[in-house]
Formats: sequence, C-alpha cells, structure tokens
Amino acid sequence: MKTLDNRIVKFIKLHHVLTLATSVENKAYCANCFYAYMEDENMLVFTSDKNTKHIKDVEKNSFVAGSIVLETRIVGKIQGIQLNGILSEPRGDMIKKANKTYLKRFPFALLMNTTLWTLDLTFLKFTDNTLGFGKKLIWEKENQ
Repeated sequence: MKTLDNRIVKFIKLHHVLTLATSVENKAYCANCFYAYMEDENMLVFTSDKNTKHIKDVEKNSFVAGSIVLETRIVGKIQGIQLNGILSEPRGDMIKKANKTYLKRFPFALLMNTTLWTLDLTFLKFTDNTLGFGKKLIWEKENQ
C-alpha cells in the first residue's frame, strides 16, 4: 500500500463524522455516520442498520464516495477530505478488530443494536488551505 501522508491521517483521526454518498440507478443519496479509523488497514468503520437507504444501496453498488470536513468560515483554515472506497460488512478477524476500534471511540455504541460496516479507502483528496490556498494532497490505493 502506498504510504499515506501523516497530515491526512491526523485529519481523519481528529474528526468523527463521515458524509457517505451512495448511487444506484443514477440516483445519489447521502448519509452522515460517526466513524472510527483503522489506521493499519486504512479503513473507516461505522455502524448502521441494514434497513437504511444507504446500506440497501450498498447491497446493489458497494462503490461509494464521501467527505470529512472541518466546518469553518475562515478561508485560510479550510480543510476537508473527498474520498472513494468499497463498503462492506466485515468478515472473519476483521469483525473483532472493527468492533474494538469503533467501541474504543464510541463506547455508547454498546447499547445499540446495529451492524458494523467497513469502508476500504481507495482514493483520498485532502484539501488543506493551511498549507497554502487550494493545496491538495492526493493518495490512491495501488492496483485500483
């Protein structure tokens, strides 16, 4: 896997809300999800009920897009990530790791009856105006 710039990793870890975008039959849909980051796998993990529209969409098309942003009105502080990836329900050893990662960040999730999902990141574009206006750092998973 190509090395991910530490500034991107730091930004992902600092935030916790992912705007997830799905698309089925040329109809797009967005949902907001609390996420945790599994750095070794370069994956996001979140919970969502199987009956939600975005998860039903993923059953038909697991390729998704998304964003993680810093809300600010100060142009010089604008930061955000646009991303692509493949969303799936974790299997095997990944279930335990995803669950541990998510519960460490959101212990209240123990009280929820929901399903874990992992987002295998395949493309990241980090816009960071603190590095200069419109500065972008781009990462793409090899063999994509």
